[in-house]
Amino acid sequence: MADFPSKVDTMTSSPQAQSSHHRGNSLQGLAADITMMMNRPFVRSIPAILMIAEIVFGLFQWALIASATYMVVPAYGWVLFVAITLWITTTILFFMILFDAQEKLTAVPWPLTVMLYHGIATVLYLSAFLANAISVQPFYKSYYYGHMAAAAFFGAVVTVAYGANAFFSYLHWRGDGGNAATTTVLT
Repeated sequence: MADFPSKVDTMTSSPQAQSSHHRGNSLQGLAADITMMMNRPFVRSIPAILMIAEIVFGLFQWALIASATYMVVPAYGWVLFVAITLWITTTILFFMILFDAQEKLTAVPWPLTVMLYHGIATVLYLSAFLANAISVQPFYKSYYYGHMAAAAFFGAVVTVAYGANAFFSYLHWRGDGGNAATTTVLT
């Protein structure tokens, strides 16, 4: 019984010190913190996959146009404006939803805002895609014909992705969620 106090450590510490002690001050601890902050169900959802497709294929589209001599056809100014603006906005929106920023900005009606964004983006991208597809012909005999044709293809893919995301955003805004078991029919 006399050796009891020597075997017990009465030192206390804060929870922050304990958590940093367990994870360490490394990139692994930072990755664990970021992973805990992520909205994991969103990453696995169809709207997230569509947003990733919008970001990747939108980047391909405007990179292909920007790498060519697009100044020859004035319509490509509109195509680049739409593609780059929506690419930046979609990337910001994706990360805001991924890290649950909408929970901190409660004054914004997020389901309605996201639905309107995707609807407007669909219309803008449709006009940019059509301008891109119509303006490929002047590059027929040039080196950049393949660039512009591929950009038109990626513009079509991104337009479809925005349209599908607008539909899923509409379902989310309406509260349907697409589950037939949760809908009730009034008689």
